[in-house]
Amino acid sequence: MSKVYLETIEIEALERATTNLRDHLLIRVLFHLGCRISEALGLEVKDIDFTQGMVTIEHLKSRIKLACPKCGARLGKTHTFCPKCGVKVAEALAKEQEHRRVRTLPLDNGTLKILKDYIQRGGPVTRNGKELLFGINRHRAWQIIKECAQRASLPGLINPETGKTHGVSPINYETHLLPMQ
Repeated sequence: MSKVYLETIEIEALERATTNLRDHLLIRVLFHLGCRISEALGLEVKDIDFTQGMVTIEHLKSRIKLACPKCGARLGKTHTFCPKCGVKVAEALAKEQEHRRVRTLPLDNGTLKILKDYIQRGGPVTRNGKELLFGINRHRAWQIIKECAQRASLPGLINPETGKTHGVSPINYETHLLPMQ
C-alpha cells in the first residue's frame, strides 16, 4: 500500500499552526527525523548530543510470535495443525518478541535551536526516572497533528490505491525526510 505524504510547504504550515513550543517541536521532530510517533514520544533529553548536533533514536517494536505448545515450531495465525509435529493446535503459545533498532541522526540547526529553547523553558517531563521530551501519549500526539492540520486548513489526503480520503496524521510524514539545511 503506498502512502500519501505531506509536502514540505504543508509541514511548514503545520508548524506555523501550532499554539505552543512543545507541539511545534513534536511536528518538527516527526518530520525532520522521519521517526515514528512512538520513537518521538520516547525521546529523552539524554538522547540529544548538542555538541555533535545528533539525536539517538531507539526503535522498540513488539511482535507476537505464535508457537506449537508441543514442539515449539512457529505457527501462523490460521494454523490448526502444527506443520512440524502434526498435532492439532487448540491454542498456540504466544511469545512476545522485542525488536530493537538504534539509529543516530543529524539535527538541523533550526531543530537544535528549538530543542535548546524548549529544554531551557522546562518543557521536558520526568517520568519513572526518565526525562522525556514530550510528556504526552500517542492519542494526544495524534490530536495535536489533527488540530494543527485543521488550523492550517490542510485538505484531506487521497490514497492513490484505494481512493479513500483521510485526514492528516503522523503516518502521513513518517520516514519522509526534509533535506538538511
